[in-house]
Amino acid sequence: MSTVLVVEDETLVRMVAMELVEEAGFRAVEAADADEALDALERTGPVDILFTDVRMPGSMDGLKLANLVRLRWPSTKIIVASGHGGPEEAEAAGADRFFRKPFAAQALIDTLQEMGSPR
Repeated sequence: MSTVLVVEDETLVRMVAMELVEEAGFRAVEAADADEALDALERTGPVDILFTDVRMPGSMDGLKLANLVRLRWPSTKIIVASGHGGPEEAEAAGADRFFRKPFAAQALIDTLQEMGSPR
């Protein structure tokens, strides 16, 4: 089963994203910021898909996280979501897809299933 790492500092948004990931047929792992995400990646190894917010507290934002993941784990597919900025910034950071917040639940599910291998 493919794994999706959801990185989002807003608890409610993270919970909804986790539910959508699981509904799409993937194993979901969560992190509240980029530092937690990197800790999870170091402990468990690469994930199949990274789904990250852009603006969050901690040592780096989601774009820097996406860029670092792209360099260290190049096979990981990356989805960036933000209510600020646009797809150009996400693409420059190595993202495969960009979602503007708020995003449609079914659009995320469809994209995850297209990008990965659900159970």
